[in-house]
Amino acid sequence: MTSTTSTTGTTGRTRAVVEDYLRRAAEGDPDRIAAVYAEQVDWMVAENPRVPWIRPRSTRADVAGHWTDLAAHTVPGRGAFSIDTIVVEGNEAVLTGHLSGTVRDTGKTFSGPFALRLSVHDGLITRHHIYENSLSVAEACTPDGS
Repeated sequence: MTSTTSTTGTTGRTRAVVEDYLRRAAEGDPDRIAAVYAEQVDWMVAENPRVPWIRPRSTRADVAGHWTDLAAHTVPGRGAFSIDTIVVEGNEAVLTGHLSGTVRDTGKTFSGPFALRLSVHDGLITRHHIYENSLSVAEACTPDGS
């Protein structure tokens, strides 16, 4: 019974961090978003050289850089994300939803479903693995005729 209570407590704390992260992501302030991440992060986004904001990241400062780069390369007010489901068990959370945006340099849009796996330890996100429609994002970043 104690382990169930402990897991429920951990699950609740993880859910609170995830919900805080989502609020901060919606606000769009890179430093506030990064503040919910640990100093070292297991960050995974499928790399693509055509997408300027997608590259290896491993620190809290890198996380802030991701959000700064994303804002620099997409059109404000022409992108969104929505959450369909949040599943939390202990330190682990999986979110599914839909994201979209418009690339500043090309004017092209991208959209598609995503799944995001987050791990939370000591109140901070330690793992960020996102699975998204990377082809749609890459195509939106590719100028016509390339």
